[in-house]
Amino acid sequence: MNILEKIILHKQEEVKERSRVTPIERIKGSQRLYAIRDFRSSLSRYGMQIIAEIKRRSPSSGDIMADADPAAVAKAYEQNGAAAISILTDQEYFGGTLEFIQQVKEVSELPILRKDFIISEYQIWESFQAGADAILLIADAIDIELLSELYNLASGLGLHVLVETHNPEYLEAITILNPEIVGINCRNLKTMETSVEWFEEVFSKLPKDCIKVAESGINLPIDLANISQIGYDAALVGTSLMKTGNPGNALAKILMRVPA
Repeated sequence: MNILEKIILHKQEEVKERSRVTPIERIKGSQRLYAIRDFRSSLSRYGMQIIAEIKRRSPSSGDIMADADPAAVAKAYEQNGAAAISILTDQEYFGGTLEFIQQVKEVSELPILRKDFIISEYQIWESFQAGADAILLIADAIDIELLSELYNLASGLGLHVLVETHNPEYLEAITILNPEIVGINCRNLKTMETSVEWFEEVFSKLPKDCIKVAESGINLPIDLANISQIGYDAALVGTSLMKTGNPGNALAKILMRVPA
């Protein structure tokens, strides 16, 4: 069993328990506190845009910045050129929690992507009410019928959706959805290794009119230059920023800006 399969099995049990404690009807009936921010437009501006990620740990790296204060990191990202913020909310494997979204909303004006292993309608409503502006759906983790259902539900609530894949076999199914934003993750979820060459290999297979996001394996300004030259619009960067212990400064350096 690879790491993705382990995570999904655990997530199924987690969602079952969360829905027992807080039924979906209660979530649907509650009031969202924040207006939805335009995640797609934040990635559509001229030049390479960065979705800067708050990630305390990961299965591939272990502890990255285990005591990171999400609000402080978010403020630093915003001050140093991020277009949007990605928040890992999975607790078991990434040290996150859904509450991080509200903590960040209170201090930053940037749109927020909830990055988790979303496999159910429950998590879509949970994301909406927690204040997320966009969600991640991983094509490798669920079948195409469920992917389509969750995509349409999230879109109907006004959330943007970043549809991600780690495998070219899923690109045809993704294209059928006509997604606005597609993420190509160059990390092999079976081996956890990255291969930045994959960004170029699959680019021609991506939907023509979508926002194209490169994910994982991005560490240096030259990496951003390379994916921009290929044709990507944005990059999602997390581990390489967080592991420095000063994510804001690290973001400024990768963007070749003077740190704020």
